[in-house]
Amino acid sequence: MNIAILSRNKSLYSTRRLVEAASARGHEVSVIDYLRCYMNITSHNPSVRYKGETLPKFDAIIPRIGAKRTFYGTAVVRQFETAGTFSINPSIAITRSRDKLRSLQLLSRKGIGMPKTGFAHSPGDVDDLIKIVGGAPLVIKLLEGTQGVGVVLAETKKAAESVVQAMMGIHANIIVQEFIEESKGSDIRCFVLGEKVVAAMKRQAEPGEFRSNLHQGGTAELVKISKAERECAIQATKIMGLKMAGVDLLRSSRGPLIMEVNSSPGLEGIETATGIDVADLAITYLERYAKPISSKSRYQG
Repeated sequence: MNIAILSRNKSLYSTRRLVEAASARGHEVSVIDYLRCYMNITSHNPSVRYKGETLPKFDAIIPRIGAKRTFYGTAVVRQFETAGTFSINPSIAITRSRDKLRSLQLLSRKGIGMPKTGFAHSPGDVDDLIKIVGGAPLVIKLLEGTQGVGVVLAETKKAAESVVQAMMGIHANIIVQEFIEESKGSDIRCFVLGEKVVAAMKRQAEPGEFRSNLHQGGTAELVKISKAERECAIQATKIMGLKMAGVDLLRSSRGPLIMEVNSSPGLEGIETATGIDVADLAITYLERYAKPISSKSRYQG
């Protein structure tokens, strides 16, 4: 197959591993900076242009779209889809999962377990918003935050009121969630491909920190997940419409609770913690579901 990885940096661990896995399996693989792509939008011959050239037909693409580049990145993915290229994650699914509020509403609609969550616009509703999620301690999250940035634990009602009002004062979009104390600063990252959890790790926050993200100093280790956790991760991925996802969940007294469904999950943490060649599994998935449409030409840029 002729595969394109949409990534801004070919030296990033996840991008590099996907290139290595595709090459090892005998595929042609190119890394394309999606922000340098531009589009010829026409009825009969839609194409993607890149550095002054029309890109050849690819059999499949693997989007690695940064959270802050979702709008343009998904537009590029849509253009590839218009030309008949298979994307391991459809553009609409990426857009859906990146909108944290929308994704939670979709999961809620399908009855998926999640922490109690509140959302409001007016500072006058802060008191009731805090009551909705069960009071302090509680977690306040910026909707645009990633990798644990923009996540605050408010341990008292007064602190929660101050943080929420301050965020609203600068017109930041936030959600308020209950604090799941029994998770003890840990979460589970399930890596889902299709309808299977292919790897799972437990992430643990460092002492004095409640955010378990590896970018915030957390550590990771191989973990055995329960049937309920496995089914929850797979169902959440299906609801988003994704085929490759990192599903973050908490262990609680009422079962697994979904925190987030990530459409561009990193490979370094999960491959290191589990020893599983997730990159190879991703390429194997493409081999199974992507239908060859390309010529033998390979992008040489």
